[in-house]
Amino acid sequence: MGSVFLKGLELAAPLILAGLGGLFSERSGVMNIALEGKMLGAAVTAALVSVATGSAAMGLLAGILAAIILSLIHGVLTQTYRIDHIVSGMAINAISFGAARFCYAQFTDQSRNGEIPHFSEAVYWGLAALAPILVALYLKTTKGGLRLLAVGNDPDKAREAGINPVVIRYQSLVICGILCGIAGVLIVTKTGRYSDDLTAGKGFIALAALVVGGWRPIPTLIACIFFAMCEALQFQMQGGASFLSQVPAQYWNALPYIATIIALAVLGGKWKAPSGLGKP
Repeated sequence: MGSVFLKGLELAAPLILAGLGGLFSERSGVMNIALEGKMLGAAVTAALVSVATGSAAMGLLAGILAAIILSLIHGVLTQTYRIDHIVSGMAINAISFGAARFCYAQFTDQSRNGEIPHFSEAVYWGLAALAPILVALYLKTTKGGLRLLAVGNDPDKAREAGINPVVIRYQSLVICGILCGIAGVLIVTKTGRYSDDLTAGKGFIALAALVVGGWRPIPTLIACIFFAMCEALQFQMQGGASFLSQVPAQYWNALPYIATIIALAVLGGKWKAPSGLGKP
């Protein structure tokens, strides 16, 4: 069980980063089901750029930039053109899935797919460990954090207090893009190669962890670790020597998603979403 816990901590890092990115977006009032698309866009961009330049730093920056651009597109669609947030998020995901598959098929040299330059995973693990604490302190103790919460709770009252909700939301979406970008780069770093289904629903699991955690940093962290431990258990069951290892792999592959659905069913309605979520 100890190995499952340690593996779960390792696998939780991208979920934590993406979940916190979603927290900034949704706490500001912008629904964001596009975490998956941002992570995937960052992963494919980082893979292509780092291979082309031979630089891990350039790959990381390019991946973050790609996620920020996708996040800003979501902002323009929802805040400027007032398109439904869910529809906009679905569009961002669709664009990312299609573009990632096209780029992978057209521009990735299969013979070099295992040569992606990258930083040590420990860098990302350390960031994922510190980020929830820093975000919690930011929200509770800084003027920017309090303004973010005010906009997310009641944008009309925030306007009366002289706060521009649109500006706060764009700032939050940039931060969301940065965190999702790092999460996507971490995923491609961990695998050492790129495929067009690399994120495998991790963005949606991160969003579920955010909901289960009540849109709060530390509970979101705990939810991410729980879901990651379910994924680690899946790996152990498939490779173990017990009778459970005889269960077809497809059933074990579904374990993290089943756990996500159950957690949402049990705890998803326990917490109230930010009152200004989805409001102009």
